[in-house]
Amino acid sequence: MDIVDIDLNVLRVFEAMIRHQSVTRAGAALGLSQPAMSAALAKLRAQLGDPLFVRTGHGMRPTPHALGLAGAVRSVLETVRTEILQKRAFNPMTSRRQFTLITPDIGEVVFVPRILAYTQSHAPGVSLTSVAIPFPAAREALESGSADLAVGYFPDLAKAGFFQQRLFRNSFVGMVRADHPSIGQRLTLPQFLAASHAFVRPAGRVHLFERFLAERGVEVDVRVRLSHFSSLPAVVGRSDLIAAVPRDIARVFAQLGHLRVVELPIQPRPFDVKQHWHARVKADPAHAWLRSAIRELFHD
Repeated sequence: MDIVDIDLNVLRVFEAMIRHQSVTRAGAALGLSQPAMSAALAKLRAQLGDPLFVRTGHGMRPTPHALGLAGAVRSVLETVRTEILQKRAFNPMTSRRQFTLITPDIGEVVFVPRILAYTQSHAPGVSLTSVAIPFPAAREALESGSADLAVGYFPDLAKAGFFQQRLFRNSFVGMVRADHPSIGQRLTLPQFLAASHAFVRPAGRVHLFERFLAERGVEVDVRVRLSHFSSLPAVVGRSDLIAAVPRDIARVFAQLGHLRVVELPIQPRPFDVKQHWHARVKADPAHAWLRSAIRELFHD
C-alpha cells in the first residue's frame, strides 16, 4: 500500500471507531450515515489488511492491530489539526522575526528610525535590516524572499506578482545652507538657473529631478554629483550649493539646524511613495503586521 491510498477522512473514521466502538455512534459523531460509515470502514479494512473492529456482545472491539495503530492515527490527525489547519497567528510582543527592507539611503533616514521606534514599543524582539539595491535586484530579492518589503519609489515593481500600497505623496524642494548669502525665503527662476547645484545619483537609480530638467532641456551648473542623499547636509551646509531633494527628506535635514528649505520655481509632478511586496508573502500574518504598521506610520 502507498501513502497516496490513505484518505484522512478514513483516518477520522478509525479514530471515531476507537473512541465509540459503535458504527452508529461513531457515524453520529462524524455526521455520517451508517451506510457511509460501513463503506468507509470496509475501505480501511481492505487497505490495512485487517478487520480492525470486530462485533462482540459489548460493541465493536478493536483488534490488536487496530490498538497498535491508534496512537499513530491520533498523532497524525492532531498534527493536521494543530499545525496545518489551525489559523496562523503572529504575536509581535513575543516574535523574534527579522525583516529586511529595501529602501535607498534616503529611506534609511526617513523610514527606518520611525519603524524602529515602533517595533521597540510594539514588537521588542523584532529586528530590521535595511538594504539599498538597484531596481532589478529589488525585484529579485522580493521574489526570492531575501527581502520582505521595498519602501520608497519603485516604479519597476508595478507588475504582475507584486502588490503595492500608497503611503504618501511626495514632491521636490530646494535645500540651502541656513545663512546662504544670496537666496532668501523665495527662490526665483533666474536665481535657480544661475546657482550652482548638488545632485544625488544613487547607484542603479534615477534622480527624478535631474531627469525632469534634462527632458525639458534645462541646463544648470552642477558642481558635485553624490551617490548618497545622506551626504547632502555636510556638502550643502558648507557651500552655497542648492540641492533638490524630496520634501520628506528635506524636513529631516532641516531639523539639523544649519539647512533650510526653499520652494523650487520649477519641479516635476508629485510622485507617490509606496510599499511593495511579492504575492508569496501576501497572506503571511507577520508580513501583514509589518505592512499595517508602516501604513499606520506613514500614510498621509
